[in-house]
Amino acid sequence: MKSLRSLFRIGLGPSSSHTMGPNRAAIKFAERCSNVDSYRVTLYGSLAATGRGHMTDVAIINVLEPIAPLEIVWEPETFLPFHSNGMKFEGIKDGKVIDEWIIYSVGGGELANEDTQKSDADIYPLTTMHDIMHWSEDTGCSFWEYVESCEGPEIWDFLRTVWYTMQETIARGLEHEGVLPGGLGLQRKAGTYLLKSNSYSSSVRSKARVYAYALATSEENASGATVVTAPTCGSCGVLPAVLHHLASEHHFSEARILRALATAGLIGNIVKENASISGAEVGCQGEVGVACAMAAAAACQLFGGTINQIEYAAEMGLEHHLGLTCDPMCGLVQVPCIERNAIAASRALDACTYSTLSDGKHKITFDHIVEVMHDTGHDLPILYKETSTGGIAKIELKKKK
Repeated sequence: MKSLRSLFRIGLGPSSSHTMGPNRAAIKFAERCSNVDSYRVTLYGSLAATGRGHMTDVAIINVLEPIAPLEIVWEPETFLPFHSNGMKFEGIKDGKVIDEWIIYSVGGGELANEDTQKSDADIYPLTTMHDIMHWSEDTGCSFWEYVESCEGPEIWDFLRTVWYTMQETIARGLEHEGVLPGGLGLQRKAGTYLLKSNSYSSSVRSKARVYAYALATSEENASGATVVTAPTCGSCGVLPAVLHHLASEHHFSEARILRALATAGLIGNIVKENASISGAEVGCQGEVGVACAMAAAAACQLFGGTINQIEYAAEMGLEHHLGLTCDPMCGLVQVPCIERNAIAASRALDACTYSTLSDGKHKITFDHIVEVMHDTGHDLPILYKETSTGGIAKIELKKKK
């Protein structure tokens, strides 16, 4: 598995797969092919189907057009075999293609193709929950200590930057008001939810604030502002909401929050390695479902959960999102995405409570659920995986007709 630096990426929303990934790809192609008369970029499958709503074209145009004229070709019906988020970059000089690069945005801002060598950047020798738990039993160490042993002590400076960015995003989102861009006329709600929380009893107030923090981050993401992939832009509101809530209400120290963040990252990394965190590949279960598992594990650790209880919390967080489709209205990361982040943040805390009340023993392991999620995602029809042609997106299209 790769470093948590490949999982927690700081950048502009609204989509790690559709905005961050294509932007990084355009930068890489510009570095290797700049002496051209023009560029042509072909977007395939899911990237083409929802690219305009996700501002994929803008992410590429901003990089390549200052160098040479650019043509973008949209091929939503064509799905390349490696991944549904395919891109072909071409550099053209004197009427001929002098360089061509096919690359895929595979989730979380990550790029890959048939030629990439994953092992070159792998730093975690153990890549399943089963093996890591055995390591923990043998050494007496926790999940966050496994992260430190693989990443080195410098990982804490990186995670501190991640944590500060998450908090800054929440603070901005709580202050901003108005309608989100994109044409759906969706009003920001984060600040209102926080204000209304003060009118309720302690239990409802607590839940309302979790909602507010998740909404704040997700609304900032939808507006194209700076967020942290956790594990993606579309699911970026879940983990920050839970950690910010626990830091504010329970006064956990920064050191403990960073350790919980490390554990959350490890959970996300396991799924990324053994299944997928790409909504275009496995549906929203790979985004919001994984984010819920990450947040549940982080919360359980903060409350003193054992290794088995932390694993159980993560398992529940993902298990109860199995089969979750990715069907955004108009290809925007707004409906149902923003609301879904808020509900998943609350569900993560529920999974934490349930697991800490137990002895940590349960029938289905986290690794099994990751495998099931992978299989379920590949069994889902493509119209339920970020294409804006099925489910909620289809209902919206009918309403417009």
